Parts: sequence; C-alpha cells; structure tokens
Amino acid sequence: MSLPHYPEYKDSGVPWLGEVPEHWVVTPIKHLGKLKGGSGFPHAEQGFDSEELSFHKVNALGQAGDNGILLRGENTISYNTAERLGAFVFPAGTSVFAKVGAALLLGRIRKLGQAACIDNNMMGFVVEEISSHIDFVRYALNLVRFDLIANPGAVPSLNEAQIGDFYLAVPDKNEQTAIASFLDRETGKIDALIAEQEKLLTLLAEKRQATISHAVTKGLNPDVPMKDSGVEWLGEVPKHWVVKRLKTISPFITVGIVVNPSEYVSDDGLPFIYGGDISEGKISTETSRRISPEDSDRQTKTKLEAGDLLTVRVGAPGITAVVPESCAGGNCASVMLTRRGNFNSVWLSYAMNSRMVRYQVEVVQYGAAQEQFNISHAINFWIATPPNEEQFAIAAFLDHEVAKLDALTAEATRAIELLKERRSALISAAVTGKIDVRNLVAEEVAA
Repeated sequence: MSLPHYPEYKDSGVPWLGEVPEHWVVTPIKHLGKLKGGSGFPHAEQGFDSEELSFHKVNALGQAGDNGILLRGENTISYNTAERLGAFVFPAGTSVFAKVGAALLLGRIRKLGQAACIDNNMMGFVVEEISSHIDFVRYALNLVRFDLIANPGAVPSLNEAQIGDFYLAVPDKNEQTAIASFLDRETGKIDALIAEQEKLLTLLAEKRQATISHAVTKGLNPDVPMKDSGVEWLGEVPKHWVVKRLKTISPFITVGIVVNPSEYVSDDGLPFIYGGDISEGKISTETSRRISPEDSDRQTKTKLEAGDLLTVRVGAPGITAVVPESCAGGNCASVMLTRRGNFNSVWLSYAMNSRMVRYQVEVVQYGAAQEQFNISHAINFWIATPPNEEQFAIAAFLDHEVAKLDALTAEATRAIELLKERRSALISAAVTGKIDVRNLVAEEVAA
C-alpha cells in the first residue's frame, strides 16, 4: 500500500530523525509528560490477588495481551498499602517499560489498562493529556533505542533524565489522535495476521510431536498386531517389538565432563558441546566452545564419535541429537552421552525426543531454577524397540515427514518476522511524519 507524504518538510536538527513535517514540533520526551520510576515491592506484600491495585513486576511486560495492554496482575495491593510503601499509583493509560537489567534491552513498551503500581525495575510515563494523545506518545516511544542510551555495564540501566532528553517529533493533538487511530487500526490488522501464524506454529509443533510419538510407539504399519507393553502409561506396542531399558540398547551411557569443564575450553580446536548447543535432532557447532585435540584425547570416556547421542541434562532436559561427523573427535560437558551401538541412532534420537521418553524425563527431573535429571534415572528409561530394519524405516519416514513440517514452520516463522518488521516500519513512518495518514483516517470514518 502506497501512502501519501506531507507537502512540506524541514530539518529536525536531530540526525537520526531527519526531516519532519514543516508544522511539527521537535521536543524532548520530558516536555510531553512525567517520567517516574517504580517502587520497591517487599516480598511480604506479594502474593495477594484480591486487593484494589495491581502491582506489576517487570516480568509482566512479557505477559501483556496482543494489544500491549497490561490488565490485572498476579500481585495486588490496597491503596492504603501503596501509601504506606510510598508507591506511586500510575493512572490508566500510563506507558511503562523496564529501566534496568536484560529486560531494558528488549525495549518493550506497555500500557496500563487500569491504575496500578510498578516495581522499581520499571519506569512509567504519564502523558500530559491537555496537549498530547496517550496512544500517539506510546507509539512514538517505540522509537527510543534503549540499548543505545542506557548506562553500559553488566547490568544496564536507565534514568529519567536519559530518556527524558530523547527527542520526538510531535504534531498538534488532533493530528496525534488521527495518527494513533490509524496505527490502532493497521497494527490491529497486522497483529491478527501474526496471531494466525502463531496459531499455525502451535499446530505444526503439535503435529510434529504427534507424528514422531506415533511412529516410535506404534510403528508404520497400521494393521500390525499389537500387545500390551507392560508399561501402564505406554499402552500397546506392536507385538513383535521389545520394550527395553535404555541401558540395554546402548553399550555405554555416561555424563560429559562435569569437573571444571571450562578448564578445557580452547580458542580453537574441536567442538566442545554443552547443553545449549543441542536442539531437537541437531547439534550446532558454529558457535560451540572448542577443545584441543590433545585434551579431548585425554578424556577418552567422553570423546565423541559420529553416531553417538547427546541429551541435554540441565535447563531443557531430554532434548536429544545425534553426533554428526563434524563433531567426531571432540568432547562434551555436563550432557548425557549415549554411545552408538547395534541400533539406528536417528531412530533412537526420535524416540528420545518423543513423549515416550519426555514423559519419563518429566517424572524424574528436579530443580526449580534449572530443571535437570540424573543419569541413574535415565539409564532405566523404557524404550519401545523395533527390529533394526524397522528402526531404519522409521528413521527414514520421520526424516521425510519432519522435514516437511519444519519447512512449513520456517515459512510461518519468516512470515511473522516480516509482519513484525512491517508493523515497526509503519509505526516509525507514522510517528515521524514520513507518511501522512490524516485523510486515511477520515476516509475510514466516512466509510
């Protein structure tokens, strides 16, 4: 869609902003309203859900609805408690964002749907509504490069002065209202398309998991005689299959280097695989750590061979992939290593990533901050095991089916990326005056 431009422009005097419409005013954010940091939220005051005011913690920024509005939070306080804590009550319509930590770098701008308090990791911007439109200013705040103006360091931070001195181009309130209405309408359309693609991603993920789980527990022949597996949660399996413990399938199962693995990290050498390098069915070597050939040779117990399997133990327990040729000779740290043997490694990887094994991982995993499991439990996982020739057939079938599903997933993911880029570009163009949407809003109202 080709959108019109304003008839006349002027130099804004701000390098990144460039030219703006002749009649717009370039002004720092602090002249459009009041910036104020949030308040401390004592642990003793948390956990109540029936008081008058929501008290949003910084993680609420990632839990807003599709329209970016924060409604009632999981923690609430009374007006009396807010007064006692010295917590400012921000009015409905306030734009809120992180002011410290990793959340700051995400640049999420949210809008309070009702009066609320925010914690001291956040900041609120209360717009002066006499001359400014709340939603225009919220859209314009998306221009702020939090990552560039924040105080650098291990924990990035931002204060009121830093963001208050950031310049925006602003028309009169009537024009702001028109621009906000246009963006509400157009971003709403884009958000609906994004939601459709996200729903498709969910369906594709479910289809992928169901296809894998069915193949590794029921086989490929729908007419094959079945039998009770003897494992209550597993149900029936093909009659000629054997239900085995993992330790009877692989000749050797161990854990990667766990004692000071960082001592073996080298600037170059062979792949040194950690849990973060493993995704379902794939090991990423491009960004993995390295270990020297000499150090890897000395750690023979965990030295990798093509066809071995590596399983994440900590963080995302159970995710498994086959060791590729590019990792042969390298080593691993803190993950579970299942040696190749008289089985098809790709088949076993699919089985490990199916609900058949993931369910067992969930039963034995522990840890609140980082979920994990012990090798002593994993070696006793039950695996429905077909004959070798059937393992190869299942692996080939799943490679083909999963590739099709992954291609569709990649298409949907790319579509979401393009829609988000379109959304950001549209907002930027509208709030900097690169496009003139005033008549478009009037036409929509007339229609």
